[in-house]
Amino acid sequence: MATQIDKNRLDTGALDIHPMTPAIGAEILDIDLAATDIANSIPAIRAALLKFGVIFFRDQTLTQDQHIAFARHFGDLEIHPATPKDQPNPEVLRIEHGPQSRGQENNWHSDVTWRERPSLGSILLARDVPECGGDTLFANMHLAYERLSVQMQRFCEGLTAVHDIARVFAKRLGKAPEELHEKYPPMRHPVIRTHPETGQRAIYVNTGFTSHIEGLSDKESRWLLDHLYTSAMDVEIQCRFRWRAGSIAFWDNRVCQHLAVSDYFPARRVMERVTIAGDTPYFDA
Repeated sequence: MATQIDKNRLDTGALDIHPMTPAIGAEILDIDLAATDIANSIPAIRAALLKFGVIFFRDQTLTQDQHIAFARHFGDLEIHPATPKDQPNPEVLRIEHGPQSRGQENNWHSDVTWRERPSLGSILLARDVPECGGDTLFANMHLAYERLSVQMQRFCEGLTAVHDIARVFAKRLGKAPEELHEKYPPMRHPVIRTHPETGQRAIYVNTGFTSHIEGLSDKESRWLLDHLYTSAMDVEIQCRFRWRAGSIAFWDNRVCQHLAVSDYFPARRVMERVTIAGDTPYFDA
């Protein structure tokens, strides 16, 4: 069972923190994530992640090995099925778009909710970015839950949704859904999940991977999912991050959704993501 944490009392140490909006996000300045003594700052960085949902760093020069090493301070790492099998660092998912590949991540989602244990967080490093465009938006899904009516909160708290990798990756990986399901069968997660560290409740369905809500008719399921999806679109629970080469965003997938704006085509945008494994979502009544 999670214990509610007062976010205002989280110890972020001596970090130079600048909140992005009142709802979500903060930039942490004057820190080198590749420093040999970075382990000393990990408790404060983790506290900042829990407090702000997503944290940002500028002017980082991490190699892939250093990127992986930093992420390992927060837990075990995942290997994404879209990662080429022959690449030297399978923990790094390279997301590259340009003249031959328009960005496809422009929908509100939380990463890998099709896993039994979806990720704790994602650490995304910008390698090459357009002169302008290609921003990423983040939404606080705890605040989205708080803005539901009490009656809708109670209704959703008893529901379970199905998350399916094939909805996105069957076409991208050139595989039949049945083939993907052999290794990654559809997963059942609560529509409202409890954050295991803060105890906060958050909406946990997303346009990318959620196929339906169990126990409802197709029409009811679609209506309710559409209603919950739109909750992420409230600008008052969002922040927007403009990338530069060497920028890093580290977000908590248990409470955030994000959307990568694909407005930069045909310019080139190259990002590298390392993802930290999480735990099985649950609802603490």
